[in-house]
Amino acid sequence: MLVKWIRCTVVDRRGFERGQRKWAGLPGEPGFRGQGGGWSRERPSVANIFAFWESRAFYDSFMARSHDRLAAAQAGTFKDAQVRLFDYRFDVKTGFEPRFTDADLVRVALCRVHEARVEHFTLMQEKVWNPAMAGSPGMIRGLFAEAPGHEFLVLSMWRSAAEHGKYRTERIERLALRAQTEADVASLSGDMVELEPSWIV
Repeated sequence: MLVKWIRCTVVDRRGFERGQRKWAGLPGEPGFRGQGGGWSRERPSVANIFAFWESRAFYDSFMARSHDRLAAAQAGTFKDAQVRLFDYRFDVKTGFEPRFTDADLVRVALCRVHEARVEHFTLMQEKVWNPAMAGSPGMIRGLFAEAPGHEFLVLSMWRSAAEHGKYRTERIERLALRAQTEADVASLSGDMVELEPSWIV
């Protein structure tokens, strides 16, 4: 599965949201699995959108055929768009599906990992972080994905910001020590995204 993460600064909120509804045409596209997104909790003018495709071939075909027609409705409503593509590696918890209807919040973390530490980082994700997240009340599902250049995406869906907040305060520091995260990760960025129900496709 291919995971696409789009992040942009919105300059015309109403126009952007109107344009976002045009993506409702996506389910007819071969290989399309789901899309959702919302506004950054930390920077309210930043929109994050997550799209899922069965494979890179289906995605490339969509980009060549239909993308520009659907995207035209949002032209001029945003700036500084960053688009990243990742290959799905494994679930966080079990049975990941690109569904957004039962979540309020998506936590997304982008990790650039030292080349020599990629294997260790991936192992710690499976052995330390995944069980901790999977055991947290309010965490619904998630995935771990990889892009060229030793970049990794950890995406998790939560029932609410409050549930995610409990997980953070209780566990993060202890888990990071156990996983030797500081030694593995060259840079870490991310966002907390309040999902917009009308953006779900």
